[in-house]
Amino acid sequence: PHKLPEPVDLEVRGEVYMEISAFEKLNEQNALSGQKIFANPRNAAAGSLRQLDTSITAKRNLSFFGYTVFFDKQNQPKTHYESIQKLKEYGFNTNTNIKITNGIDDIKNYVHYWENERYNLDYATDGIVIKLNDIMTQNEIGFTSRAPKWATAYKFPPEEVWTEILDIEVNVGKTGAVTPVAIMKPVSLGGSIVQRATLHNFDEIKKLGVNIGSKVLIKKAAEIIPKVIKAEKPSENIFPPPIVCPCCGSTLIKPEGEVSLYCQNSYECADQKLARLEYWCSREAMDIDGLGGNILEKLMSLGLINRPDDIYRLSYEDLLKVDLVQDKTATNLLNAIEKSKSQPLQKFINALSIRFVGKETAEILSQNYNSIDELKLASEEELANIDGIGDKIASSIAAFFNNKNNTNLIEKLKELGVNPIAEKKEKISDMLKGQTFVLTGTLNRPRIEVEELIKSHGGKTSSTVSKKTSFVLAGVEPGSKLDKALALGVKVINEQEFMEMIGAK
Repeated sequence: PHKLPEPVDLEVRGEVYMEISAFEKLNEQNALSGQKIFANPRNAAAGSLRQLDTSITAKRNLSFFGYTVFFDKQNQPKTHYESIQKLKEYGFNTNTNIKITNGIDDIKNYVHYWENERYNLDYATDGIVIKLNDIMTQNEIGFTSRAPKWATAYKFPPEEVWTEILDIEVNVGKTGAVTPVAIMKPVSLGGSIVQRATLHNFDEIKKLGVNIGSKVLIKKAAEIIPKVIKAEKPSENIFPPPIVCPCCGSTLIKPEGEVSLYCQNSYECADQKLARLEYWCSREAMDIDGLGGNILEKLMSLGLINRPDDIYRLSYEDLLKVDLVQDKTATNLLNAIEKSKSQPLQKFINALSIRFVGKETAEILSQNYNSIDELKLASEEELANIDGIGDKIASSIAAFFNNKNNTNLIEKLKELGVNPIAEKKEKISDMLKGQTFVLTGTLNRPRIEVEELIKSHGGKTSSTVSKKTSFVLAGVEPGSKLDKALALGVKVINEQEFMEMIGAK
């Protein structure tokens, strides 16, 4: 609510989400305007909240549920249910599907009811949270280092359905990796219609024993991404791996020690070029808002763009040649293109799509080199000695800069005004030097803020847990990273312990 009915001191915790109907409408509008198509409501909601332009967020039709409220001691209700009802009186949206249960059998019946009924909701859900109602008892039981002891989440088992593979597409990504994708008979799964699922690589096809016509069992990994689990009757007559690129006809290779096939025709393969352009414009790279796959594909077909530097030569008149683009859209796109020229070095490095170099590696490189020219001149040995790089990545970076097409691209971009300089973060201390942190779960502070704190004290962050991980910093509802940390004997700390470690409150 914009205004409360009475003066009150309270803290409300809840969740922003996007209704399925709002999600479908957003994707319909984006498809017409050539903008990004979101994979699911969860990603759409998260992306909407990250917008720097709040007017865009306001148009995304987001919703909110208040789950918990903390009043001052004098006004604190005696039960959790009463506090939610009070929250509703103040004008907050709360979930109407809340029930006071009596005993474990009542809970089981409620869970059983929602296992199927959840698909009739206008939002995606993968479970039910069971809470103790009495707030005094909640306070007595307290919290673990990661979550309240008085609440637990029951996760529904992932829905599994049988369908048939009608075709297998072979797609080529930005690095030339060739990925088989199953095109299936459309089937309802987890509240949405599913007809595509990645088969990852051709070793996976062999393991599953699938081909066109195979009847397969699918589920949604993490309730979002469709995945083929098994074939009804594994076949020895599996879908054969291609010998040549399905786009440009170049001979495919399989590097030693890798599972994927690769097309090496980087600068002539149309699929690779489009994939690299899409990634160049993505939020994790140069963040050119509005310049999505549909518009890029049209611009390529018109011969207006071929490489990332061509984007910076586009004129207002060029953009209007695309039937998806109107006057205002063209102006907004040109502004977004101009703005992208000043992106920090780590985003520029990431945008180049160097093999094995993602956003985390790009940030490590940007902290060791002041410009792209400095990085270009670095020897393979020098790169390999950087903490977090190693021989494999160093070899890939060196190979990238030894390719004249790549160095020519960088020079053309510089001529067009794209030449980012490293943003050097202020270093507070070296107390975390040599220590690697992996973050999991929901933290009180924004995750990016915690990552910056780690780096400002000399530490590093990683997205994966390994024996080399120093600490796993776990928040509320940690994921599988916590399980892996415990299995490997990696020390797990909470946010408070981390803040004490760096001498902060």
